[in-house]
Amino acid sequence: MITDAAWRELLHTRAFEPGAIASAYAARRRRPLLGPSGTLFLVAADHPARGALGAAGDPTAMADRRSLLERLLVALDNPAVDGVLGTPDIIEELLLLHGLHDKVVIGSMNRGGLAGADWEIDDRFTAYSAESIVDYRLDGGKMLLRLVNSDAGTAPTLQACAEAVSALASAGVMAMVEPLPYERREGSLVLQSDATSLARAVTVASGVGRTSAHTWLKLPAPADPSAVLGATTLPSLVLGGPEADKSLWEKTLRHPVVRGLVVGRTLLYPEDGDVAAAVAAAASLLRSTREEISA
Repeated sequence: MITDAAWRELLHTRAFEPGAIASAYAARRRRPLLGPSGTLFLVAADHPARGALGAAGDPTAMADRRSLLERLLVALDNPAVDGVLGTPDIIEELLLLHGLHDKVVIGSMNRGGLAGADWEIDDRFTAYSAESIVDYRLDGGKMLLRLVNSDAGTAPTLQACAEAVSALASAGVMAMVEPLPYERREGSLVLQSDATSLARAVTVASGVGRTSAHTWLKLPAPADPSAVLGATTLPSLVLGGPEADKSLWEKTLRHPVVRGLVVGRTLLYPEDGDVAAAVAAAASLLRSTREEISA
């Protein structure tokens, strides 16, 4: 929990000591991207900057910033959690709360495709830039690449992602690309979760940028992991989602290109409210699955 005193100090720093943020970036103790286990387990909290605030049946759950930060600190307190994925505001608050030492920090980059907006697929880069990720000593940059054949907004997003991948690779920094195929149906965006659509998205994302040397993929757990993940050699992380997706995690985590999990609302806002238990269960699944593969 964040004590009242710590919360007041955070608010005071925000108002009176903005320079403390640059100092906190510079002072963060870093660690290798992959630890001895060769896996990566991240908690994600970049949803609010895209206007996606709903969780656990509450349409504005993630709008409560103190609650969100408390949940993130609970998750990060588990030594099996390697780090966090977030936008500048959240990352900087966690830094000021001393929650990111010896953790991997991935900066979220394109959050301009606001949830439900007419221009949602034209996903502008409105958060971290490749330059700022390097300057602030972050461990990688994440970008969302939604592919919609009927929406021309896909093209500028694709180009922007290619430029970001190239810029990060030039600095030797990981670029995490999340390719998701969608269709518009009656005005709504619907994720295409079939193997053909997902494999196509994987191949598009794998070829983005001047080099793929530092590219990782962030992908949903497919019903047929071999058909989807067999489309790439790039290291990949399985994203979290609705409760039903958990049944697919174990099978997907066994695929050799998969290196771990990136999970947000599923763990931060579990139905029973027990964040620590939800995080521990996911960590246990990742650990046991990888031990089986190594045996």
